[in-house]
Amino acid sequence: MKKDLNGHLRQLVDELVDRGLTLGQARREFEKQFILAALRQNEGNLSCSARSLGIHRNTLRNKVGDLGISVSEVGKKQRVRARRVSR
Repeated sequence: MKKDLNGHLRQLVDELVDRGLTLGQARREFEKQFILAALRQNEGNLSCSARSLGIHRNTLRNKVGDLGISVSEVGKKQRVRARRVSR
């Protein structure tokens, strides 16, 4: 698993370098995507997401604000409306 993950990560990093991203830009985007994944997994719950990320809830709240993440959008579950069948 670790070898496979390193291979995927190496490919991604190579692509980002080829596109001319700076280390700061890449770090910011990685952090944003990592936080978004945790928020999606925890249905937008900051406390649970912070726990899974290994950081304090206030730290996560600050990072969410700094990165421009909308927790209310991440936490929304897609509602599937049943269609009425006309008879």
